[in-house]
Amino acid sequence: MRPELLALAASLAAREARFAVVTVVRREPPSSARVGDAALVTESGDYHGWAGGGCTRETVVREAQAAIADGEPRFISLSPAHFPGGEAARPGMLALPMTCDSGGTVEIYVEPVLPAPRLVLFGATPAAHCLSRIAQAMGWRVEVAHPDAEAADFPGAQRVEKAFVPHHLPEGAYVLVATMGDDDIEVLRAVLASRPAYVGVIASRKRFAELRTHLGVPDAALAVVAAPAGLDIGARTPEEIAVSVMAQMIERRRKKSASSETPKIEKAIDPICGMAVNVATARHKAEVQGVAYYFCCAGCRTRFLEKGVSA
Repeated sequence: MRPELLALAASLAAREARFAVVTVVRREPPSSARVGDAALVTESGDYHGWAGGGCTRETVVREAQAAIADGEPRFISLSPAHFPGGEAARPGMLALPMTCDSGGTVEIYVEPVLPAPRLVLFGATPAAHCLSRIAQAMGWRVEVAHPDAEAADFPGAQRVEKAFVPHHLPEGAYVLVATMGDDDIEVLRAVLASRPAYVGVIASRKRFAELRTHLGVPDAALAVVAAPAGLDIGARTPEEIAVSVMAQMIERRRKKSASSETPKIEKAIDPICGMAVNVATARHKAEVQGVAYYFCCAGCRTRFLEKGVSA
């Protein structure tokens, strides 16, 4: 990968942006791509680098956005042989047609790069200490907030703030409220306003039922709350409770990933080669009698106009 792409990838990762790395792993001439060519595609569809010309770009962007949405890598192959009646796709490969007249085959690996999941712990209990260690061992980013929290008790945590509610609550975080009755309502209101992915509350069902009557938030906002926190595995010790909470967060995260829908992308068909083109990111277009046409590359647009149609 070229140095400027490595620098861009590092910058995007530092900002916790979601993007995909696209790498050409095989090609057959006359494809313009070369083995090792690479590009970065952002969540919004911005394309940086090179992984083939206009014949592959729209497809690469579309598949990269899908990979970012569901967190799963993709191995795609674009070839004239993938038209109906062509050769069958290999296991694990997404076979798509190469529609450009130049032909050629290019195989591309698309790998999503997503920010580490974030766990915010409200409390300084033994269970919170254990959960911090478990989450970090699994690659999660951990932040802690509680007046009694000490950095020495949470080694490796990204942030330890001595307050009931930190100054910043990241959206989409996984949260454990283990304040043991101290400012529970204030903490829960702040947490639910940050649109978390999960909120586990270390409290009995009776205690949480009392809390929710004072929260003043819509019932829909409470759908992410698990009270008492953790899967029902008969946990008793702080270590067992931490394991049950971690398991529940993983369960919620995987279910959310599995149910994520590929973003809806408005597509148009290139009138020359028949390729599907992403309307939002199309660079080559023409308007004829009030009708917009979109093209996979400049060559298709030129051929369209040369057919005697004036744009």
